[in-house]
Amino acid sequence: MSAPPIRLPDALAALRNQLATTPLGLATPERDAAARAARAVRDQIDDYLLPRLGDLDAPLLTVVGGSTGAGKSTLVNSLIGAPVTTAGVLRPTTRAPVLVCARADVGAFSGDRVLPGLARVTGGAGGPGTVQLVARDDVPAGLALLDAPDVDSVVESNRELAGQLLAAADLWIFVTTAARYADAVPWDLLRTAQERGTALAVVLDRVPPEAADEVSADLRGMLQRARLEGARLFVVEERALADGMLPEAQVAPLRTWLHDLAADQEARAAVVRQTLTGALASLEERVAGVASAVDEQIVVADALRAAAAAAYTAAYEGIDDGVRSGTLLRGEVLARWQEFVGTGEWMRALQGQVSRLRDRVVSAVTGRPTPVDDLQDALENSVERLLRAEADRAAERTVTAWRSLPAGAQLLAGDERELEQVSPDFPEAAAAQVRDWQGTVLDLVRDQGADKRSTARLLSWGVNGAGAVVMVAVFAHTGGLTGGEIAVAGGTTAVGQRVLEAVFGDAAVRSLAARAREDLQRRADALLRYEQDRFDQRVDAAAPTPDAAEALRAAVRELAAARRAVA
Repeated sequence: MSAPPIRLPDALAALRNQLATTPLGLATPERDAAARAARAVRDQIDDYLLPRLGDLDAPLLTVVGGSTGAGKSTLVNSLIGAPVTTAGVLRPTTRAPVLVCARADVGAFSGDRVLPGLARVTGGAGGPGTVQLVARDDVPAGLALLDAPDVDSVVESNRELAGQLLAAADLWIFVTTAARYADAVPWDLLRTAQERGTALAVVLDRVPPEAADEVSADLRGMLQRARLEGARLFVVEERALADGMLPEAQVAPLRTWLHDLAADQEARAAVVRQTLTGALASLEERVAGVASAVDEQIVVADALRAAAAAAYTAAYEGIDDGVRSGTLLRGEVLARWQEFVGTGEWMRALQGQVSRLRDRVVSAVTGRPTPVDDLQDALENSVERLLRAEADRAAERTVTAWRSLPAGAQLLAGDERELEQVSPDFPEAAAAQVRDWQGTVLDLVRDQGADKRSTARLLSWGVNGAGAVVMVAVFAHTGGLTGGEIAVAGGTTAVGQRVLEAVFGDAAVRSLAARAREDLQRRADALLRYEQDRFDQRVDAAAPTPDAAEALRAAVRELAAARRAVA
């Protein structure tokens, strides 16, 4: 049995939530436009679609919008017949939008049903983030007028609020002038109205009387070409104001039309249905653009992660090469190995527990470390330097690769110097891992000798001494050594390995060295993954998840199914 179709309000809420939780944090070509589109869809769902679906009989919200200085406030005051909203004398102005409705309809607009993000203010002008609610006895029930900020204001917050209010309208009244009706900004918004199927009326204001027919005919032609021939056009001629109001003859046609809409429930419902249907139908294409931008974000995120992964894979290979090539046996390690073998420490250790005990007593009294301790310290320092060098190189490579990508440069955000070297706690972490590795090698030696008949011989030799030989054997591939170094490092290591083989057996020694090498590589891999995470975490914090685009498309499909179910 198939699941029941999702309810339309639930489908809208799910789409809104998906948009709200899909980040677009990477600098990609489509990012800014997609972020604006996503925000606009969320706002329209919250401000208009959900409230209107919840109350189809609510009063008709008519938003009066237009360009700077077009005369919106004067028009609203003239329609009401009283100064309910103040025209902006000094521009740009930042003030609360004014919503005028009948006293009987105050309850429909005083709560958060419409424009839930704007607090209501009554009895005076509000500030940013509010809407001033004005109740009037001379406004017919079923109609509300909202004076919106300028759509082309130089104040970004005004432009954004104007767009949000227009998207919350059942009916747009778009006000332009004879001098500016062909400007780009009005037509961008008129095209938006056409794309969303919004019910629309256009007021052509300040028209010279002698040019009224010519200008209005030109504007009608433009509306037809834009497929907006259904929009009502009202012409307001340039006449002297009376007490700040337009002459009655100029405003009466628009007022009569609005009052007729308010009085005719069927006509009002037709306007609501047109805008509601158009807004719902527009969501698929609008969200498709957002999903396309999300796809782009995912591709770029993968490229950034791949750049970091390549750099740290190269570092891992560099460490592996350093371990296998024998280069770690140069310098201090080689000197300590020569001292360990050449001073007789190795052979004395084989002669019995007494000499080993004597060396420990001498070391304790004098405070001097034994040659085997020196060798292990030198190995520790050598391995730490290798890990640090490769991790530094990987960080630098990643930063260089990211700088070449706009999204990567943005994520670096001035932290290049910090990120192109190892993290501050890396040296301590590397030292701890190498010490733990040495301890693991000693444990391997103990475990290997635990069940052997030669345990006593091993103990007389010393676990530390045997462990040191295993550690050197890990790095004793002579590909990186030449000449006398091969004779010293390779040759003396071979002597040590032969003694180990006498104790453990040939296969066991090879197994010890292989297991020690694998353990070291595993620890190196963990350190490098930790370092790479610094970069991956920046990508993860800014980028959508790999399934985000499909989740958006699935939400749109659910919405389409819900619309079909109520059609």
